[in-house]
Amino acid sequence: MSPRTASETGAHGILALSTGAFTICFAVWTIFSIIGLGIQQDLQLSDTQFGLLAGTPILSGSISRVFLGAWADRFGGRRIFAGVMICAACATFLMSLANNYVLLLLGALGVGLAGGAFSVGVSFVSAFYPPERQGMALGIFGAGNVGAAVTKLLAPMVMIALGWKGVAQVWAAVLLAAALLFLLFTREDPKSRDRRADRGAKAVDLALFLNPQIWRFSLYYFFVFGAFVALTLWLPHYLMDVYGLDLVTAGILAACYSIPASLFRIYGGYLSDRIGARAVLYATFGISVACTFLLSYPPTDYAITGTRGLIRFHTEMALVPFVVTLFVLGFVMSLGKAAVFKHIPLYYPNHVGVVSGIVGMVGGLGGFLLPFAFGLLADLTGIWTSCFALLFLLASTALIWMHFAIRAMERGATNATAVPELPELQGFGEPGLPPAPARTATLVDWRPEDPAFWQATGRPIARRNLWISTYCLLLSFAVWMVWSVVVSRLPAIGFAFTTSQLFWLAAIPGISGAIFRIFYAFLVPIFGGRLWTTLSTATLLIPAFGIGYAVQDPQTPFLIFLTLALLCGFGGGNFASSVANISYFFPKAEKGNALAINSGLGNLGVSVMQALVPLVVTMGLFGTLGGGPQTASDGTAIWMQNAGFVWVPPVLIGMAAAWFGMNDIASARASFADQATIFGRRHTWVMCWLYTGTFGTFIGMSAGFPLLAKLVFPEVDALRLAFLGPLIGALARAGSGWVADRVGGARVTFWVFICQAFATAGMIWFLNAHNFWGFFATVLLLFLISGIGNASTFQMVPAIMRWEVARAMPNVDEQARLHQAERESAAVTGFISAIAAFGAFYIPKAYGSSIAATGGAGPALVAFLLFFLSCAAVTWIAYSGPHGILRDRALRGRSPIARQGQTA
Repeated sequence: MSPRTASETGAHGILALSTGAFTICFAVWTIFSIIGLGIQQDLQLSDTQFGLLAGTPILSGSISRVFLGAWADRFGGRRIFAGVMICAACATFLMSLANNYVLLLLGALGVGLAGGAFSVGVSFVSAFYPPERQGMALGIFGAGNVGAAVTKLLAPMVMIALGWKGVAQVWAAVLLAAALLFLLFTREDPKSRDRRADRGAKAVDLALFLNPQIWRFSLYYFFVFGAFVALTLWLPHYLMDVYGLDLVTAGILAACYSIPASLFRIYGGYLSDRIGARAVLYATFGISVACTFLLSYPPTDYAITGTRGLIRFHTEMALVPFVVTLFVLGFVMSLGKAAVFKHIPLYYPNHVGVVSGIVGMVGGLGGFLLPFAFGLLADLTGIWTSCFALLFLLASTALIWMHFAIRAMERGATNATAVPELPELQGFGEPGLPPAPARTATLVDWRPEDPAFWQATGRPIARRNLWISTYCLLLSFAVWMVWSVVVSRLPAIGFAFTTSQLFWLAAIPGISGAIFRIFYAFLVPIFGGRLWTTLSTATLLIPAFGIGYAVQDPQTPFLIFLTLALLCGFGGGNFASSVANISYFFPKAEKGNALAINSGLGNLGVSVMQALVPLVVTMGLFGTLGGGPQTASDGTAIWMQNAGFVWVPPVLIGMAAAWFGMNDIASARASFADQATIFGRRHTWVMCWLYTGTFGTFIGMSAGFPLLAKLVFPEVDALRLAFLGPLIGALARAGSGWVADRVGGARVTFWVFICQAFATAGMIWFLNAHNFWGFFATVLLLFLISGIGNASTFQMVPAIMRWEVARAMPNVDEQARLHQAERESAAVTGFISAIAAFGAFYIPKAYGSSIAATGGAGPALVAFLLFFLSCAAVTWIAYSGPHGILRDRALRGRSPIARQGQTA
């Protein structure tokens, strides 16, 4: 048996006992978050005095981590760990006998020893595991932070029964029992014999205190751990004073932060082993900046001078989004805690206790200083959310410092492409200890046109990215078009908006989505598909939450709804980046079908939304967390807020899937200038016109039909049927890509426009006859034909751009032309989708203007018919007719040079 194998014998049992002991230590260490409230009431303490008392054990526990960690390296973690628990138990019991503020502060100093056990445990546990498994092991041990949640959940009930002194005595007894069990059932770590033989060499190396890298990691831990401890202590007080909750409820809700901030530390260790601590820390600080920014915004009353007088409204984060945002913050902070300590055993295997003590000390100091700062800021400013403003500054500083430090190291590397996942490891740590293997998300070698590569490697990767992208795009379309259902129900729940205002609300997401698409079309080559898909999916949370709260108050001004309608355009913009990203993954032979699946099933989000939202608004889907119902004009109860809230869980899942499951393609990187050549291609603008005729019709009818049908046919409940049109159009797009591949995209597109003109004529006929079912049948036909046209127009783009690039660059070799054509095809695909998305604006607005001017939608439909005929004429002249560049189906995908070679 090898030494390493021998050392791992019983390691899991040691880890379990150590984690249990640390959990109890942490429960004792954070005891003042609950009993401090009783002490504050008994002694009439100010917020500043309360913050000092709650922070004192954090201070002593933080400082003690340095010398306790050094003692663990020198004498062994088992005995030091048990001794710390016994001392802390005695101090906790004696504190219960104190009867004034000074004695309580002295007792709190002794209680803090329980927090110092962390650096002892890190040294003790890491000795039982090899480097490649230490991240997971220390993540499990660090999950003992959940002791804070144990105190939050149990201490309030014990305090109600026994008082705050009873809580201290019970917690002391449990900690003492844990110390005795730890001594009985653990053994010395594998390094204990070597430690005793070479004890003199284990004195604290003071040079470690001058290492700037250790202090940088300490800043990270100051936020991820220090802020965690500070919020653990502060939140019950915050929830009681800000939201008026009782002690038990405040403790339970505070646990919604401390539980994920503790247990998910295990997952943080796993991720640090798998994808690298640097990536985990980037995610931690980036999301923390967003969460703390939202939490820091104070309740605000606005008064805006409008054309008809003052417009007043109020913004405030309600209890439910507060708890949800805290949960997310706690989750990412737990990942960050594990990522920071992933570094230490790798860099300093012979000084794990000391370095853990230094980093842990600074983190613990955050737990001491921040509660005091929270109380001081609340006293000085009178603003409760000032505590989160301070955390926002800390997270932003850590993110910026980390980013520039890593970039400086990369620039200093001899070969920047060979910098490991943890570049800080170079020049530190022991010789022969490489960083943990990390899975990169960037595909450096990507050759989809190579049949062998495609079959063996490329296809599974491409399909995984396709399905994740499709799921995220489906959610994007759902959020983008949610107004088409919500707007039609606003008058029934008390919103006194005019018909013109309602059509504006239905149309605005279309124009904002189209504008966003113009920019999104070029962002994938700049940021990478994986990162941009994650970020763009995350932006859907803003309108989802906003809608959920705005619709609950009939006094919400039109300006707020208009702003939310604009933000729904985030979903529309995502289409351009999605199709641009997926186009890089597939070979020419499968590109049309892949884009049809991505776009078609993504378009299905409109139908899913129109079917789901009318259902979920009839029930209290989220209970008290989602708010109460509104009473409709017919007396029924409606939970209109569910139209927004229902998308929050799926969006969170989509964000995680995109970040952990998608890839970037190195060869797809390009600047905006590299892609800007498409603006000089005349076919770019021709395809904008044609794609507006297909996709613009689909998305515009999706946005405008529900409200149009309700106004023109008020006797029919058309909302329950509205989802059928987008469903048919989306499925037609997803299932018809092969038709364009076989027959030719240009030919299919020409007949699509002819059929669209015929369907529009039918709509005019049945509208004049006031025949709803005939009108609805022709609308479904229009959706069906538009879906087929969406697939066929996209199929045309790669062939057109290969032709265009070959014509413009005849002296460039074939491989370079192909690469340029692929790049331009992706950019053109995204750009024409941006222009076509304006259909979501002009079709609803055309209906509204037509009704306002003439009392009917007929003039708007006549204009659409003429537009479809113009599209058919352009397609015939430019592409499918006798002089069109795609007239020969057999040669439609080849360059002019290849065609000349065949005809020679």
